[in-house]
Formats: sequence, C-alpha cells, structure tokens
Amino acid sequence: MGKHQIYEEKTEELITPIVEKYNYELVDIEFVKEAGSWHLRAYIDKEGGITIDDLTTVNHELSALLDENDFIEESYILEVSSPGLLRPFKKPKDYIRNIGEDVEVKLFSPVTWEEQGKKYSDKEFIGVLDAYNEETGTIILKMDEQELELSVKDIALIRKSIDF
Repeated sequence: MGKHQIYEEKTEELITPIVEKYNYELVDIEFVKEAGSWHLRAYIDKEGGITIDDLTTVNHELSALLDENDFIEESYILEVSSPGLLRPFKKPKDYIRNIGEDVEVKLFSPVTWEEQGKKYSDKEFIGVLDAYNEETGTIILKMDEQELELSVKDIALIRKSIDF
C-alpha cells in the first residue's frame, strides 16, 4: 500500500466520528496532485443535500485533527466538499441507494449481443438500475424491454443520468 493510500485511510479514521456525529455520510476521501499542488479531499453528503455550513463545520473539525496527528509529509490543501449530483458510484451503498434510478454506465470493454438476427456491440448504456447483488458483484440494467447483467468490475463509470 502506497503512502497516499495510507493518508486516505488515516484521514477516513479521523473524519468518520465527525460525520457520524452530524449524521452525514462519508462518500469518499482522495489525496491527489493537481496543477502542482497536493489536495486532500473529503466528500460528504446527507439526506436532502449538504450545505456550506455543514462543509465548514466538518472542515474545521477535521483540520484540527489533522494538525494534531500530523501524519502527511507533503504540504497539501484540505477540501471538504459535496460529491455533486453526477458523482460516480464507488461503494455498495451507492448502488443500493440508486436502485430504480436512471443511470449511465460506461464499460472498460464493449459487450456484444444479438437482437433479431443482428449483432450489436457497445460500451455505453443508459437505463434503470434494477438490481445490485453485492455477493456476485453484479448489477441489472433495464433498458426498455432489455435487461443487461453487468459485473461491477467491468464498469469504468456508473452514475446517475440526469437530463438537463
């Protein structure tokens, strides 16, 4: 495990009691380099949406804990943020929460199927997330009359599909 993954795990340990205290959900933690600067990002959410005040509260409390523990060698910018409407699904609870919702799915490799004697191949789909099976690591995507079973490990990106 690389040191950046360790940073993310230790940050998750520090932030978890904070988000639980306020009944928020920790969506993700990432430590990434962008435009020459390191960014430690914590994405949080709650039922009905997260507010600026919620983000500020968690930022202040997490910042104090990070200063106390001081385990990150690089200088970095701390950001506590909302994951946004179009966030990718990463955890089982993301799949479960979005059953019955319109989603867009992009696969690493195309799947091929036959319909009325014609062969089709595609790796991008929009449909309704009909089911998620954590044991088998699969989803069922419904598109009109067609159902497609996909392995989560074959999915490059899955997120809500929103028409603007």
